[in-house]
This record gives sequence, C-alpha cells and structure tokens, in this order.
Amino acid sequence: MPRIKIRLPGHFNFSCSIPIRITDINYGGHAGNDTLLSLVHEARIQYLQSLGYTEMQFAGVGMIMADAAVEFKNELFYGDTVIASVAVTEISTIGFDLVYRLQKKTGDEKKLVALAKTGMICYDYEKKKIVPVPEVARVKLAG
Repeated sequence: MPRIKIRLPGHFNFSCSIPIRITDINYGGHAGNDTLLSLVHEARIQYLQSLGYTEMQFAGVGMIMADAAVEFKNELFYGDTVIASVAVTEISTIGFDLVYRLQKKTGDEKKLVALAKTGMICYDYEKKKIVPVPEVARVKLAG
C-alpha cells in the first residue's frame, strides 16, 4: 500500500514553539494523531497572525481547509516542546498549500516528529462560495 510522502520545501518562512500538554497525551502514553493535527492548526494560526491575518479575515475573505495529510515519524510525550515550521507552496488562483515540519528538541539536537500539509482554499462564508486568493495576500504568502 502506498504511503503519503510530503515533499519539504527548501526554506520555511516561519516557526514557533508549542508545548505538549497533559491533555495532548492519549491512552498509549504519547500524543495522539488528533493532537498532531491540532498542533498543525496552532502553527497555521500563529503563521497567519505573523502576516496580520486570521482564517476568517484573510485580506477580506475567509479560508477553509480542503485537505490535510500527516506523516508520523516519532512520538511526542508530555513536557516535550514542538518546533513547528511552516512554508507556503503551490499558490493557485483559489488557494495554496501549507507544509509543516514538526520537530522536538532532544538534548542539543532536533528530532523530526511529523511532516504535514494542509490545502487551504479562499472562501466567502456569506455567499458560501470559493473565491480567488486576494492579491495582497498572495504577495505576502510568496514573500
């Protein structure tokens, strides 16, 4: 069975640190797959804020997630801190992909925890309709 393979870009535009809370730990004693998607969501929100946007106020339009993929590499435990790096790829007329690299510090090294990708589509929530990426946002995403 073929596995998901996420291609990493050469450069990540943004990174932030996210601590693993006790509520992120599942019955297996580590962070569950739902937690990884929540970490990606948190990283996306922090990235958008760094550009002056939110998912609901993206240069005059909103956003909706069209797809998500996660490649699990290593476990996360209570007390770990994730370094989430974000890059924009595949900007199209109506959306773009965000690629995430999640790492944790282990001593002096960083250990890869997961790779992820989310496809984001610009959306007008009032009209319930897909809309183009605003040009001012396109410039910020590309820069």
